[in-house]
Amino acid sequence: MNLNVSVENLAPCKKLLRIEVGAEDVLSSFEDVTRQFCKMANLPGFRPGKAPRAVVEKNYGDRIRDEVKKKLTQDAYEKAMTQEKLRAAVYPDIEEIQFSKELAYQFAATVEVQPEFELPDYKGLKVERESRVIGDEDVDKALNTLLEQRVDYTDVDRPLQRGDIAVVNYQGTVDGKPITELAPTARGITEQKNFWVRAESDQFIPGFADQLIDAKAGDKRTVEVTFPEDFVTPALVGLKGSYEVELVQVKERVLPTVDDEFAESFGAESLEKLKEGIRTDLENDLKFKQNRSVRDQLVKALMDRVQIDLPESVVAAETRSVVYDLVAENQRRGLSKEVIEKQKDEIFTAANANAKEKVKAMYIMGKIAEKEGVKVDQKEIVSRVAMMAQQYQMPPEKLAKQLQERNGFNEIHEQIMVGKVLDFLQLNAEISEVPASA
Repeated sequence: MNLNVSVENLAPCKKLLRIEVGAEDVLSSFEDVTRQFCKMANLPGFRPGKAPRAVVEKNYGDRIRDEVKKKLTQDAYEKAMTQEKLRAAVYPDIEEIQFSKELAYQFAATVEVQPEFELPDYKGLKVERESRVIGDEDVDKALNTLLEQRVDYTDVDRPLQRGDIAVVNYQGTVDGKPITELAPTARGITEQKNFWVRAESDQFIPGFADQLIDAKAGDKRTVEVTFPEDFVTPALVGLKGSYEVELVQVKERVLPTVDDEFAESFGAESLEKLKEGIRTDLENDLKFKQNRSVRDQLVKALMDRVQIDLPESVVAAETRSVVYDLVAENQRRGLSKEVIEKQKDEIFTAANANAKEKVKAMYIMGKIAEKEGVKVDQKEIVSRVAMMAQQYQMPPEKLAKQLQERNGFNEIHEQIMVGKVLDFLQLNAEISEVPASA
């Protein structure tokens, strides 16, 4: 195919290709496509594939023309991209300029291309790994967490002590007005019935439970608080709140005895076996966190060394995906649609920054994979889908169909590829052991 190609830079990652296919190639393509239609034509009065060419052209002229244009556009575009050493990041926008059986075919392709950049030295990157071992105190702390899962609560007829559970009714105000006037979504912070709060200084609102110590069931108290800097409702931060509180019931927390019977309730043969299992789990978790820290450092080191112009449409698509995830997460946290709508600018800004980092990292990882010959085969993708199906407790075929519908297989391919590249970088990194932080 004879091509005449010119390239115009519209933006750092955006090109305008003006492509001309010679008239001879256009005519040749018309001949090829027409012959194919003649072989397949099934017209009244003629045996299949035996209709005269003129009759076929009369009946299928528009379809032949469309097929020729489609084939020429695809072949010429791919050849032009290869010839100009460009790699598309997204599908091009095609604009027909001239198309006729007797003339050269001219069209324009506006396309965002993958960025061109130089990789820094990615072998021997210097990173740190915290040196730490799991001790008996770590096992004991985890064991206490398991104890909390088996705690029981017993009603007691005595004054509230630290560590107890206070069951309370309360109403809160700020400057004499219901809290919901300042924060409409804070209904639970304004008023509750039979609310459980542990009698510790840091529970619920700092200092709230402290002022209930020594109260008995039926007592009423006025509790004054100051909403802290990190409070869940920003509109209340720094303000002083006043609560009218009625103590309904005092409940004593009763922890189980730590023995073999307790261990058996978690599926262990004995208390010693339970502790051994806890230690193994903690060691595996520590190893995972150490590896994640090392990999985060490797990615950051590469990101700091590389400047890339990113394709706008790729960043936009990733931003939409991140926005969807952020909105879904906020909804799971109980934020209303109205609150999310008010925060849409902040959500978009955060999502856009996140998307740019993710897209940039993906291009860096992809280029290293290409240079080092890192491949992902079909068996690895099938295995990952099977593992995901087991995790989500759904048939693999159903999950595969869902992935197909939302282009999820590409995402899995990228995840596996990035994992392999990070394995390679970690294997070739200079890792220094440093003391563990507090």
